[in-house]
Amino acid sequence: MKRLLTCSLLLALIAAMFVPGELDAQRRRRVVVRRGPVVRTTIVVRPGHPIRRALNRAVVVRPMRTRVVVTAPLLFLPAVVWGAAVVTLPARERLQWQDTETIDEDEDWVDCNFGVDKRGDALYLEVDGRAQLDFAEVTFENGNVQVVDFEEKTHGNGLYRLLDFADGRHVKTVRLIAKSKSEETKFTVYLKN
Repeated sequence: MKRLLTCSLLLALIAAMFVPGELDAQRRRRVVVRRGPVVRTTIVVRPGHPIRRALNRAVVVRPMRTRVVVTAPLLFLPAVVWGAAVVTLPARERLQWQDTETIDEDEDWVDCNFGVDKRGDALYLEVDGRAQLDFAEVTFENGNVQVVDFEEKTHGNGLYRLLDFADGRHVKTVRLIAKSKSEETKFTVYLKN
């Protein structure tokens, strides 16, 4: 009887060594990237910015992954008020560029910066989660800055057209000021050619 019990325990131990690996592979994994301590700073708005409401809030600034230099002097165009209409993503071969940023609810307002430096004719914004959006700045190669005013409204999951410029323009940067209203919100910006 002792021998049968010992063999059963040994067999169970060997089986337990192999089974958890298969179960782990089937579970959805979540990778948490720690960026270090969250440092807040006052939002920087350059002279001539077309939005006139109080923008003196503290934000977490996320640096661009791709550094882009705009050599032309900046000229702010009149703000465009954003109409949140859900659209479909163009065919993959039409997408010139894309980048993603994820923000957490505990970060409050975040200043996300995307270094594009590509030519295209439309920008799309995909929101995965819920977010309160303040404004976006799209800086073009000639120094023109188009501000898109989201009017601090909250938006949920969906793909939205951020800005359309049918004449085809060289986009240098996209700056997005947002606040996550869910545990985390993922923003993906696409440039269509």
